[in-house]
Amino acid sequence: MEAAAPVIDMSLWGLFMQAHFVVKFVMVGLILSSVWCWAIIIDKYMLYARTRRNMDRFEKVFWSGQSLEELYRNLAPRQTTSMPALFIAAMREWKRSFEGGSKAVASLQMRIEKVLDVTIQREIERLEGRLLVLATVGSAGPFIGLFGTVWGIMTSFQSIAASKNTSLAVVAPGIAEALFATAIGLFAAIPATIFYNKFSAEVAKQASRLEGFADEFSAILSRQIDERTG
Repeated sequence: MEAAAPVIDMSLWGLFMQAHFVVKFVMVGLILSSVWCWAIIIDKYMLYARTRRNMDRFEKVFWSGQSLEELYRNLAPRQTTSMPALFIAAMREWKRSFEGGSKAVASLQMRIEKVLDVTIQREIERLEGRLLVLATVGSAGPFIGLFGTVWGIMTSFQSIAASKNTSLAVVAPGIAEALFATAIGLFAAIPATIFYNKFSAEVAKQASRLEGFADEFSAILSRQIDERTG
């Protein structure tokens, strides 16, 4: 009489526990990467929404007709980002040039544009922070999962060779364990790739708004420089 086949746990947890330690290491690394990516995704989603609201509010106030001096006095004591940061940086350079009756305005327009460019780059770096993690997980995740799969299949074939049994009941669990690593790799990589592309487009859109405001504000200050030195 044949001995009963051993009962094999084919649940996700069972597949994980039965996997080779290398495959387990790959799976754990991918799961932690996925959690890290989702933390970044939530943080960036909130950051970009907050930045859009900040720019909308500032543009509404800026174009309301309020004087630049009054707006500067209101914003200068605060910790500013986005468009308000551009405004403060340019106004600070403006006021420094005319402070105490100084007329060092020969290259003021150039200095203001340089300050605006540097501030824009700083803001873009802030918006792009940690997006490289999403790009890395999105591109490398499937390959890391595939490495776990290849290793698991190699281990399964070694077990098959040792037991000299090629029945489906023997082969299927090992193959399932190996493919589980690829599934986790895709689970980590797909959201990371989708949101990386979405956030990259959002950064480009917000950078375009910052550059547009910088050009308009630079033109306004240029006219005022002409009026003061005319």
